[in-house]
Formats: sequence, C-alpha cells, structure tokens
Amino acid sequence: MILVTGGTGLVGAHLLLHLIESESLGDQKVCAIYRNLKSIEKTKSLFSLYKKNSLFDTIEWVQADIVDIPSLEHAFLGIDYVYHCAAIISFDPKDEDLLRKTNIEGTANIVNFCLDKGVKKLCYISSTAALGDLAAHESVITEETEWNPEKPHSDYAISKYGAEMEIWRGQQEGLNVVVVNPGIIIGPGFPEQGSGQLFNKVANGLSFFTLGVTGFVAISDVVRIAAELTRSEICNQRYTLIAQNIVFRDLLNTMADAIKVKRPTIHIKAFLLQIGWRIDWILATVLRRKRQLTRATAEASYSTNIYSNEKIKAELKTDFLDVHQYIKEISKLQSEPFI
Repeated sequence: MILVTGGTGLVGAHLLLHLIESESLGDQKVCAIYRNLKSIEKTKSLFSLYKKNSLFDTIEWVQADIVDIPSLEHAFLGIDYVYHCAAIISFDPKDEDLLRKTNIEGTANIVNFCLDKGVKKLCYISSTAALGDLAAHESVITEETEWNPEKPHSDYAISKYGAEMEIWRGQQEGLNVVVVNPGIIIGPGFPEQGSGQLFNKVANGLSFFTLGVTGFVAISDVVRIAAELTRSEICNQRYTLIAQNIVFRDLLNTMADAIKVKRPTIHIKAFLLQIGWRIDWILATVLRRKRQLTRATAEASYSTNIYSNEKIKAELKTDFLDVHQYIKEISKLQSEPFI
C-alpha cells in the first residue's frame, strides 16, 4: 500500500490523482492522511476539475497528523511506500515555531515510522529553498551546492533544510530514500497556495513587477518524476526539479495574457521593497495582522537564483513541460474564473 502525506495540498492532491491513474500501480492501494473532513473537499474539487470524480472514491483516507504520533500508528498499517508531501509554507517570522514543528519534527516522525514499519522507500518533496548558497565563483545552484549557515535564510528554508537532515538521518539508519527539490510549482486547483495566489493577484489587477529570477516547474512534472523515482531502483539521491529559470515579470505577463487581463506595468526596484517590508512589519505589529510583505519575500523577488536540472534529466532521460505553455493550458482548465 502507498501512503501520501499532505494529500489535501497542491502537490499531494495531484500526486494522488497521478498515482491512481498510473498503469504501474497494479494492485497497490493508495492511502492519504487528512486532518479534518473539510480539507478533503479541496482534493475532491481537484479531481472534479480534471473530470476524474470516480477516481476520488478509490482513495483510502486516514485521519492523522504528522505531529501527532499516536494518530500515525494506524496510518502506517500495511504501508510499503511513502510520499511525504505535507509541509507548512510561510514566510511570516511569526510562524517560525509552527514551521519547525511541522516541517522538521513532523518529518522526523514520518522517518521514524518508516524505519519502524519496514517501509521499502520514502520519497520526500522538499524545495529549492533547501538547496545550498552560491559561493563567489559559482553561478548555478545544483544538488551539490553547499548550504552556508552563515548566510541569511528564511525560517521556511531552514525548516525544509532541517527536514532533509531528518531524511538523511533515516537513510543512514537503513531507510531507502529519494528527495526532490521543486522550484516554484505552477498548478491549478488551489487558489490559496503558491501559483494560485499569483494568478489571483494578476486577475485582480496587479500593477507591479520585479526583475528577480528563480526556477519554476509544472505540478504535473513534479508528481510524475516523484512517482518514477520512487518506482525505480534509485535510492539515496536528491534531484532539483526545475523546468525553466524565469524572470518574474515574464511569468506575470504570461499569466495576465492567459487570463486576458492587463499586464503589470510598474517596476518595483529593490530599495523600494526594502522600505516596503519594514513598513509592513510596523503595520503588522501595530495592527496585529499577518505580514503581507516579509524580508524573505522581498529579497526573493529581486534576487537572481539560477538552478540546474541536468542531474534529473540525465538520470531519467526526461524533459520538462514549458512553463509558459502550461500556464496557458491550466488557465483554460479552470472551471471557475479567477477572483
């Protein structure tokens, strides 16, 4: 049996659909963790979006939480393979404890259960945030780029790096593992997460753009490659999943064109973002609201981070979907207009 954590999130829900549709699944059943019944509706809506409603009923749901050890005992009954997708994504400094609790301690719990129950292989969905920091002589980030603890990192990046340390600890104790590090994931069905938020901001008249560069990848490529790696004989490796390194302005323009709205026209320079996150910190403190712009998100929006996908392309002889074309396709797929 296959267990998917985070099955009610963007990656986990798409992975569930991919696994159930996969011809190589055989007689393997797919089990997913959920915390409350309302969260399952998001996954059900995704299956509906792809017109795969009948497949949703084949999922075996188990109520559990990765930070609640007793609840995981039942979830791991008869499990052979685990895809660990569950994570908190936040760049608000106030969420530091939550990030560490969920992303690091939760991953440690998953690793411990995999070891205890004799799981054959664990696939961990990490992030490019957990990859290393470029030295002065380097220009491209790879799986071998070293993490520099003396450089500033967001709490989210630290939590994903810490989670990977738990994965490698499990590997040293005899667990077969594989880690994938996707960039910013583009995918439909979850308007409150990742690219869904970007789509909605553009649809609502986003006027500003930046010239930062980072890696992007289609959700369909992420789940396809994660599944292929897990089925393969490959173990104890990590792979960067990036289709293209794209300037934020170009990505926003593609989104605007796809949903037929005006492109962002105002270039926000780095010094304005530096002022902006400080003002936001003051407002958030005074008004006791969540941060809208943090130092981490501000710096990421104007930084240039170039990632290499050569390792996974060579290993699996695979290629990636063009992100710009994929954006056009999923904009047509959405059954409801962006709001």
